[in-house]
Amino acid sequence: MTITHTQTADAAATSPGHERLLLMRQIMPADRDTDVIRLYVDPDPAALDADKFDIGTSKASHEAAAMASRLQNATKGARTVHPDQIVSRTAFRVEHGDTMSFGSYFNAFPASYWRRHTIVDEVRLTVRLEGEGASVIVYRSMANGRSQRVDSGTVDGSAGEFSFDLPLKPFTDGGWYWYDVVAADEDATVTSAEWTAEVPADRARRGTVTIGITTMNRQDFCAKLLGQLGNSARLAEILDQVLVMEQGTKLVKDSEFFDEAAEALGDRLRVIEQGNIGGSGGFARAQYEGLKADRSTYVMMLDDDVECETEGIVRAATFGDLCRKTTIVGGHMFSIYDKAQLHSFGERVSPYTFWWGSAPGVFPGWNLGERNIRSTRWLHARIDVDYNPWFMCLIPSEVLREIGLSLPLFIKWDDSEYGLRAKDAGFPTVSLPGAAVWHVPWTDKNDALDWQSYFHVRNRFIAALLHSKYPRGGRMVQESFNHQIKHLVSMQYSTVALRHKALVDVLAGPGVLHEQLGSTLPELKQLVKGYADADLISDPDALPEVKRHKLPRKGREPSPVISGRAASVQALLQPLRQVRRPRDQSRTNPEAEIMAQDARWHKIARYDSALVSLPDGTATAFYRRDRATFFAKMKETVAIHKELATRWDELAEQYRAALGDITSPETWEKTFGPWVESEGPTSETVDG
Repeated sequence: MTITHTQTADAAATSPGHERLLLMRQIMPADRDTDVIRLYVDPDPAALDADKFDIGTSKASHEAAAMASRLQNATKGARTVHPDQIVSRTAFRVEHGDTMSFGSYFNAFPASYWRRHTIVDEVRLTVRLEGEGASVIVYRSMANGRSQRVDSGTVDGSAGEFSFDLPLKPFTDGGWYWYDVVAADEDATVTSAEWTAEVPADRARRGTVTIGITTMNRQDFCAKLLGQLGNSARLAEILDQVLVMEQGTKLVKDSEFFDEAAEALGDRLRVIEQGNIGGSGGFARAQYEGLKADRSTYVMMLDDDVECETEGIVRAATFGDLCRKTTIVGGHMFSIYDKAQLHSFGERVSPYTFWWGSAPGVFPGWNLGERNIRSTRWLHARIDVDYNPWFMCLIPSEVLREIGLSLPLFIKWDDSEYGLRAKDAGFPTVSLPGAAVWHVPWTDKNDALDWQSYFHVRNRFIAALLHSKYPRGGRMVQESFNHQIKHLVSMQYSTVALRHKALVDVLAGPGVLHEQLGSTLPELKQLVKGYADADLISDPDALPEVKRHKLPRKGREPSPVISGRAASVQALLQPLRQVRRPRDQSRTNPEAEIMAQDARWHKIARYDSALVSLPDGTATAFYRRDRATFFAKMKETVAIHKELATRWDELAEQYRAALGDITSPETWEKTFGPWVESEGPTSETVDG
């Protein structure tokens, strides 16, 4: 490993035919927000958690070991970072006698991702320090999380500039570079730190970005996001346009925060009003407009209800510019409620079950405020993904031209299907550390039971018909049938009806997808009317009194946790229980009150009625068992799944044959027809 460091700026020279590019720079929170400060600096000593070979490979054992470490660290007390230590967007002050690590989410360099996907084979870290005797120490880690000291430098005088040339060769499977700063007898200020690379001149051209935001009735959230985008000088260097697809009745232009955002963005902001054709319709419009304008290298999908670290957009574009092959580059998601909690770090679609979820090795809900990168072993292994959710995802225009736009799915699975489609066409996806947004976590939503369950089921089956390599989608049909039984014995009849409609619409084939975009949602809301489990009660005074039919056995309430064997027994018993007539009193008085976190099928199914709260805590539903509904829905479930299994190959052929047409800009242009004039898109251009 060859490393050089200097206290001068003479290291800026480049080889003939090459240019030195800034890959990423040290940053601090734009508003000095201490809720997120540990994503930028780490004041605590590193305490690497246990190796999986020591504690076992299961998620439960890993989390138990991590919890033990967190409790141990909590007793020692955590060091705080004061807002006044944040000198500027790029500068930070380390108090005398202290050590501060920049081995954090936003400031450590994700070397393994650059090694695997880009043409960069060596990076230069340049750190500028003020403070007599201050030192900078450079570290690297391996895929298993173990770290090594690489080199260091100490200020001789009042200030110094240090450059370290760092090879990427050792980072095949994972690992980061980072630096710590030690203040001596006086405060030290890290005025800047930059990670640069020497690249061929023909690869030094910076790509530009069009950002597409779909919004519906989140006018303040969206307007604040626009303000963040408009106030970033770094982003302005590569930003061509921000497109807002307005699909609601509470318009973003009516927000009190809009005028300031519009002034900041100027003629780069364009608001397009169109009907509610869902997230896929809104993002497809951004993709369509981006291709039509033919000026941007990339089109970024960005949710309207996020807070954005704008530097991450610049990093994603820079990474995409230098990738070996054309690559989709996405960001990560932190919880907007607990801002140090890393909610989504890398997503895969399981080939056999065709469920989306965290990639192997990822622990969702990981709090970096409690255990940052240097102390978290799993974060050092490179995570490879199938797709990146569209809360933040940079798609090269080349990919859009090659494989088309989003599927017309309204919501759900549009982003994951697109990643799989791109992968099949030879375009990988990378979820890049250091690029992220803060977003409402989907664990706090009710979308597995309410009207959104229709889109979960329909769109998942469509994606599987397009991309699954297994006969009948592997476990798709059998698991769908099993889930219907669980919903039936749980008295969730509206969910069963929604899922039935979803499968019937899958059986109808791909030809109706575009025409259903604007009409399906009203149909779904009409469909669930009359079902008790869909009638939500938000007023506590309106809740009926709970009256048990008998005391719990030995005083023990049914547990929401159940073993595999016990679950199998309940799966056999509960459908048989539906033959019995519900107790008369259960029609007017619920037999139990069940919190959302405990609302498992095997617990709910033990009662003839129950009050069940929603995951977001806003309302409660009064579930009531009905024999006639159960048997009618059961008969329908058997027939639909039998037809789906029988026709799988035929349907797969239909959907795959139609894919190119239903995702083409020309077909989408027809769908946008009511909002597009003959000479081109109709829009309101906001000048500020």
